[in-house]
Amino acid sequence: MASKIVPTRQCDLSQIRVFTAMATPFASDGSLDPAGAARLAHWLSLHGTEALVLAGTTGEGPTLSVEERRQLLNAVRGAVPGLPLFLSTGHNSTATTVEWTRLAEAWGADGVMVVTPYYNKPPQSGLAAHFGAVAAATRLPLMLYNVPSRTGVHLAAETSLALMAQHENVWAVKEASGAVQHAAALAARMPPGRRVFTGEDALLLASLQAGAHGVVSVASHVAGPEIAAVIAYAAAGRLAEAARVTDRLAPVIAGLFAVSNPIPLKWALSRRGLPAGPPRLPLVPATDAEMAGLARALQEAGLAQAE
Repeated sequence: MASKIVPTRQCDLSQIRVFTAMATPFASDGSLDPAGAARLAHWLSLHGTEALVLAGTTGEGPTLSVEERRQLLNAVRGAVPGLPLFLSTGHNSTATTVEWTRLAEAWGADGVMVVTPYYNKPPQSGLAAHFGAVAAATRLPLMLYNVPSRTGVHLAAETSLALMAQHENVWAVKEASGAVQHAAALAARMPPGRRVFTGEDALLLASLQAGAHGVVSVASHVAGPEIAAVIAYAAAGRLAEAARVTDRLAPVIAGLFAVSNPIPLKWALSRRGLPAGPPRLPLVPATDAEMAGLARALQEAGLAQAE
């Protein structure tokens, strides 16, 4: 085995089912808002979130500098000292991914989420070598992130499973291919203690039924208790109740992805009085007219106001 899971602090990941891929609040001038990040993280921790992923796609990680990543992690750690924090460290350069992952460990992250290299579209052998190099460079738990709609490359179940066999710290896969059968193929052969998380809020219940353990969620920003309820109902075999909550959330989830994430999410957070600020270029803020459908969905679901 190349490396074992040795978190930088005592941190039990085994029971976590709801990660929130947290938005990164910015000030009106576009600068990082550490106080807003702390406030948002604390609010999420009180509303169904059990762990956070920082600086991912939803967190506009590609627009954050290395120093901003450090500041973000420090601000959130101070606000939610007991909550596991994963930092997104993926890049389409293996050397940069290794560097960012080592920094995450040095800064005290509890784990890292690593997306498949984007744009350059490596074959499965390249993906295996890339993730293997990252796993060997850290003691932290790794969550592999498969999202071909954004990266242009699909991480095959066989590749993920081979990496888990070779590296004890390859802990989980965030499966966001849009096909439940990929989560099922992973879950059916997952080694003990490893996890499959869906990255698709719209496929949460179907993914749980296929064997996924939980979710890395965007909708949990506005519907955290409801997302947690779907998981709890499914785990208890109360599928009719899980389906009712799923149906209630469906228009909200659709609205959150009506245009590129996190544009609608930041609009919704701002309307609820939660820290968000504008997205950074090349993303642009949504107009109220563009978000009319999301506004209606939030109102009809009883989620228009923060508690």
